[in-house]
Amino acid sequence: MSVANNVRKNPTDIKVSPRLAKNLKRHFKERVIEFILMMAALSAVFTTFAIVAILLYESFGFFETVSLVEFFTGTQWTPLFEDAHYGIMPLVAGTLTTSFVALAVAIPIGTIAAIYLSEFASHKAREIVKPILELLVGVPTIVFGYFALLLVTPLLQKIYPDLPSFNMLSAGIVMGVMIIPYIASVAEDAMRAVPMSMREGSYAMGATRFQTALKVVTPAAISGIVAAYILAISRAVGETMVVAVAAGQQPNLTFDPTEGAATITAFIVQVALGDLPHASIGYQSIFAAGLVLFVLTLTFNILGHIVRKKYREQY
Repeated sequence: MSVANNVRKNPTDIKVSPRLAKNLKRHFKERVIEFILMMAALSAVFTTFAIVAILLYESFGFFETVSLVEFFTGTQWTPLFEDAHYGIMPLVAGTLTTSFVALAVAIPIGTIAAIYLSEFASHKAREIVKPILELLVGVPTIVFGYFALLLVTPLLQKIYPDLPSFNMLSAGIVMGVMIIPYIASVAEDAMRAVPMSMREGSYAMGATRFQTALKVVTPAAISGIVAAYILAISRAVGETMVVAVAAGQQPNLTFDPTEGAATITAFIVQVALGDLPHASIGYQSIFAAGLVLFVLTLTFNILGHIVRKKYREQY
């Protein structure tokens, strides 16, 4: 009782021990670091919302002049001509066609490369092959564009003599080669994360390495593999310089990869480099096309997330 009375009478006499004071100081530093990290994370979220807000704001001015029906159903895209037409479908067709060709090349090769690196390659071979494969990510896309135009297209013209110099087929093939490292690297990391006990259990049941890789490891890592595919789709849809150089910049409503066409990103580059007034309809068409590209990419990501969640729950 006397000790409690002394504490109440002389609260200033209470002193914090050096060890407790050190803990309080460390706790304060951790709070500061946590706040800085939170602000860094929120900055990315703020940037995303800012991009969406700018796209919507500029697109509203565009859609005050152009109706949504004309925009989504029109078959001609000539916003910079005197006889202007604002149908986005030719650009969407070019974007989807080149992306499909790229994915048809990248998904099989990238998946096979991931299975080899994860299940069959020796440690020395993996340490050599994987860095070389990832070097493709560091090559500028404009180099891939001229590679498609000056090497791949002439080779394809030997098979298809009527193939034009600008076509979506060569652009799509080179885009597929360009995004192989994305699929191979992410999918290989997902396969390597599968517990070794699952492989050993498969071997104990008499399965071969190939059967284990296809029927045990791949299903177990399917969520990571789907994530790699989502990344590849987003990369293919958003590619700019390869299609701008190799596919041409003439918007045609066609899904034939042997023809030339323009994509959404190629149009944005083409118009953004020009001298257009800020509030003109041609300038605002950039943001309308960008909004379509954003919605298209977001849709693919949502679908991929749903598929990944489904397979994750299944396995």
